[in-house]
Amino acid sequence: MKGAPVRDRNDIRQYDDLADAWWRPEGAFAALHWLAVARGRLVPRPLVPGEVLLDLGCGGGLMAPHASSYRHVGVDLSASALRVARQHAVLAVRSDATRLPLCDGTASVVVAGELLEHVRDLPAVVAEMCRVLRPGGTVVIDTINANRVARLALVGIAERLPGGPPPRIHDPELFVCPDRLRTLFAEHDVDLSVWGIRPSARDYARFLADRRHPVRMVPTRSVTLVYQGVGRKGDG
Repeated sequence: MKGAPVRDRNDIRQYDDLADAWWRPEGAFAALHWLAVARGRLVPRPLVPGEVLLDLGCGGGLMAPHASSYRHVGVDLSASALRVARQHAVLAVRSDATRLPLCDGTASVVVAGELLEHVRDLPAVVAEMCRVLRPGGTVVIDTINANRVARLALVGIAERLPGGPPPRIHDPELFVCPDRLRTLFAEHDVDLSVWGIRPSARDYARFLADRRHPVRMVPTRSVTLVYQGVGRKGDG
């Protein structure tokens, strides 16, 4: 945003600076729209009405179109983002992801999209995700791998590209190794499978041409950069 102050990396106040950009698909959060669609494809249909989908780091509520069959509860630390999310029928709550205000086994689905690479206590966040997830419930995640290539591609390069992350939004010291993430979930009886995901080259070329066309995120074997994951909690 022109004229916005320069913040430290991963400073939550950046979301206040960009509060009017959440629902502009051509704007600063364009890639989050693309990822929300990909994430939505992984969300199972609810078995009964009123099941809870917990959306951690919900931001402005971009998962709302993909969670309409659920009671969509969003958690975030950004008050400005939560105000936007409420405008899109999200039951938005201000809370830290390490201390979720839900009872054990409340949620049928827990989504953490582009959140885990922002948290400083990853084991505590994973533990809370698993605590509030019901037995047999589903976890859906996407995040950024922890390696030099990801640091170069998604910080050094992507922050300068249209549709890339806003400058300084990420601290690469917080990027997440998939093996570590799988281990943390396994400690709480959640078997997490992961795979890479990237923008469609053809779609991205069209986006560069007109800033209007959405970009499909397509799966890839390589988890070097951005990766998705789905896990299921054991029935106990």
